[in-house]
Amino acid sequence: MTEILTSLASNEINLLTGLIYLVIATVLSLIGGAVGGIFLAGEDLGPEFAAMIGGLFGPAGVLPAIVIGLFLLSFCPKF
Repeated sequence: MTEILTSLASNEINLLTGLIYLVIATVLSLIGGAVGGIFLAGEDLGPEFAAMIGGLFGPAGVLPAIVIGLFLLSFCPKF
């Protein structure tokens, strides 16, 4: 456990830290999509349904960007 925390703190990107970053980004995009769905369509669809739809569509744009970003950071350390 201390090795994982050390590699996370030192910004070392390997397979395990990349997966941790991907899980964190997925959770945050789910929350952000749900909140955005409530703000945009909460009155039209109802807040619960808008949050559910926003939570599903939130990661659709975030996950490809996170995967490409982690790929670039792991193979091109000059960024």
